[in-house]
Amino acid sequence: MIEDHNDLITSLKNKIKKLVIKYEDKKQKYNSLLADNTDLKKDLESQKNEFEQLKIKFKKLELTKAFLSSSEDTHDAKLKINGIVREIDNCIALLNR
Repeated sequence: MIEDHNDLITSLKNKIKKLVIKYEDKKQKYNSLLADNTDLKKDLESQKNEFEQLKIKFKKLELTKAFLSSSEDTHDAKLKINGIVREIDNCIALLNR
């Protein structure tokens, strides 16, 4: 009977050790994922800032071209620019998900 109890205790100790090892592994993976998530958030913020700067430059170029080109060219350029801006907005929306 005592041997049965000792076997049971040994079995429980082994199971607890395995659980602790699994817990530590999961904890390490979780911390790694948190670090990755933080890095990705920083990258996203950087990309957003870069996008906003490019958007401003693009608007400046658009205005410059509007002053320098004919009215027909301007209309075509505006249509193309509007299409590009829509695509960029869609990309941002996808990044924000």
